Formats: sequence, structure tokens, C-alpha cells
Amino acid sequence: MKRLTLPLLAVLALCGFKPAVPPRADTGPVTLSLVERDQRLELPAYLHRGQYWVAGRQGQPYAVRLRNNSPERVLVVLSVDGLNVITGEVAAPDQTGYVLDPWQSADITGWRKSRQEVAQFVFTDPGNSYADRTGRPDNIGVIGIAVFNEAPRHVPLPPRAPPVARAQSKAQPQAAEAADRALSSVEATGSRIRAPSPAPALGTGHGEREASYSGSTTFERASRWPAQRLDLRYDSERNLVARGIIPARYPRGEREPQAFPEGFVPDPPRFGGR
Repeated sequence: MKRLTLPLLAVLALCGFKPAVPPRADTGPVTLSLVERDQRLELPAYLHRGQYWVAGRQGQPYAVRLRNNSPERVLVVLSVDGLNVITGEVAAPDQTGYVLDPWQSADITGWRKSRQEVAQFVFTDPGNSYADRTGRPDNIGVIGIAVFNEAPRHVPLPPRAPPVARAQSKAQPQAAEAADRALSSVEATGSRIRAPSPAPALGTGHGEREASYSGSTTFERASRWPAQRLDLRYDSERNLVARGIIPARYPRGEREPQAFPEGFVPDPPRFGGR
């Protein structure tokens, strides 16, 4: 099969972090986790009835951390709220994705806007999410990857440069611009969450833009079918506590600390009882 050199739509800055601890729904080369960017903390994932869940916080920028734990390159197609994070299309496994070198990890920080920029991933209410604002709210609250192995190479390759996350794309460069136009033309319609919940659920917003540069690469898939599929769901901490997915921070009957508990300032106890 002839290899094609295709335009890269995403290059990510790499951080020297340790391999991520799973969530891992099946055997496969890639681990997936979410990182709170302000604190640079990897958010814990909780297993509940066969599904991994993460608690997000309203207004918090986050990154999707991918780690290739194999000695071979892999292609990772990434979906947030049911949308391809590079093109903005309704996600499908045969679309563009990120190519990770052996043992490479990378933080994906936003929706691809151009070869130079992304719009940050931000936890927000579903009605303000990118998916809802572009009229596609059906899959808000889930992040997924489809991982492909690379077909055997038949020609010698030059020495590999230091690890850089790359993307293979069959989409036109105008796809991100079309998604941006859709964002500006569709008004927010409010939350589409059907099941009642004790607090607003979360979606992923279209946040501030930041630099993220691009290049190009080639990648030939070993199969039409992914070697690995993995989903990670997210919601507010209050919702996850209410559903029994994570333990309550304060046991039943205990009161959370209050910044303004009312009342006046009493005198402190006297020394020596006087």
C-alpha cells in the first residue's frame, strides 16, 4: 500500500512525566488520563460497574494525557464529547489522530484551531460546551480513544528525532475553520442531560486559545479496526458522590467548613483560668 504524506493538524508540547496509571478498559498499548492544568495534577479515575469516572470542576482547564507504553508507534484517534478534537467532526475511528512514538507521552490541551493554536479544554456546564453550542449534545461527558498499530515498514528510515507527538490527517485544513464558524452561528441551548441529577453535569467548553504548533508525518494503519478502545467518563464531584461512584468528602452528618458561619467574635479563654 502506498504511503501518503499528510498535513499535520496538531503538535503537542511534551512534559517529562512518569507513565500514567490506568484507567485501562481493555488490554492495549495506550493509557488515558485527565490532568488538572492549574495544579498539574492527574485526576484520579474511579471504576464503577466496568466504567472509569473522573470528577471535574466547573471552569477548570484540563488536558488529556496519552501514554504509549509500547516499543512501536501508534495512532490515537481522540474524541471529547463525541467530537474529533482535531477536526471538530462527529468522531469515528477512521478519522485523523495523534501519532505517538514508542514510550512517548503527551498532554493534549485543546481543540485544534490551526497549525499554530488550540482552544483550551475547559470543564463547563453542558449548555456552554462546544458540543452543545454546535448542535451535537448527545455524547457530552465522555472522552474516548481508538488506537491503531502501524503496518510493518518495508524501507529503511532515517534516525528518529526526539519524541514529538504528531497527527495523521485525511481531513482538509478548512475543517477546523468550519467548526469555528459553526460555534459562532449556533446559540447555546442549555443542558440536554435527560436524567435528573443533584447538580449540573459537566461538558467540555471551547476555551482560550494557546500556542500549539504542527508538522507532518506518515502513518499506515495495520488494520481497519482499532487495536484498543477506551472510554473515560467525567462529571461533577457532587454528581459522582450522589451516584455512589466516589465517597463523600464529608461523612453524613458532618458539616463542611463555612467561610461565614455568622455570629460575633468571642473573647479567647484566659490564661490560667483567670
